[in-house]
Amino acid sequence: MKTSDFDFDLPVDRIAQFPVEPRDSARLMIVDRAAGSIAHGHFRDLEGLVPAGDLLVLNTTRVFRARLLGRRDSGAPAEILLLKPLGDGTWEAMVSPGGKLKPGRVVHVAPGFDVEVLAVTERRTRVVRPLVDGPLEAAVERHGHMPLPPYIERADVPADAEQYQTVYARESGSVAAPTAGLHFTPRLLDALAARGVRRADVLLHVGASTFKPVEAEDPAQHPMHEEWYRISDAAARAVAETHAAGHAVWAVGTTAVRTLESAGRDDGTVAPGAAETRLFIRPGYRFRVVDRLVTNFHLPRSTLIMLVAAFAGYDLAMRAYAEAVATGYRFYSYGDAMVIL
Repeated sequence: MKTSDFDFDLPVDRIAQFPVEPRDSARLMIVDRAAGSIAHGHFRDLEGLVPAGDLLVLNTTRVFRARLLGRRDSGAPAEILLLKPLGDGTWEAMVSPGGKLKPGRVVHVAPGFDVEVLAVTERRTRVVRPLVDGPLEAAVERHGHMPLPPYIERADVPADAEQYQTVYARESGSVAAPTAGLHFTPRLLDALAARGVRRADVLLHVGASTFKPVEAEDPAQHPMHEEWYRISDAAARAVAETHAAGHAVWAVGTTAVRTLESAGRDDGTVAPGAAETRLFIRPGYRFRVVDRLVTNFHLPRSTLIMLVAAFAGYDLAMRAYAEAVATGYRFYSYGDAMVIL
């Protein structure tokens, strides 16, 4: 398939700039693969859709304040988006303006907090060294901003620190939220557990490449950036027990899908442990672990809409997207959700 096969027209007013409240009042499109049908409800309806004995798999990564706004020596503005630590006091980062922030340049974030640009990587990101008085984590938490996606065309506000975070987020390391999970409330999670729905937690730290559209017309030419994940022994055991009992594994979000499938075995189990993944799921992929998918509505020409099309089937997925546009669903990180049965 070609990348242009995953294009669609989206009116700008369909791109959600703020989340709805409460979280589980977001709309939910219900896509049934066996029947080829599309129905509509609200996210809280998930309580009645997940059978007892099935397993919800959640990504418990936490978004950190990775966006650093500062000034160059000239006084002109600059931005550093920290992506991941490289283990020697340096970080991989995205920068703006890219043409100005060459090796040797320094961005002044706050008194006692500078960032020095050291090198340009082969993928045009930067290697930077934060220079800070005291612990870096505390400085980032104090002076950094929530890294809202570029299609949210506003500055972050204090409420985003909570709203752009799942209620079950635990371990810091992501520069983007696993957005399907943003719709869960403690009440909904408790209600599912009370009905006998099982839960397993996995971890994948989401990188900024999740926002990148596929530019090559042949998707196979698209370079996937690595993302680090971890699956505990308990989570692997829960997947195995669920399938052995004839129940379904529900992945909450594309990050949970990629985590499970990266470690998946042909018998439907997963290998516990930690690793990096560059798995690119697109039509033609054979799913080994995931039986149901909860997800948001994604960008045209993105690896994420290709994953959805691989899971739902291309024709049904694109029909669902067309109906979402026509019926006023809200798109992207703060938007509405779909469940694929």
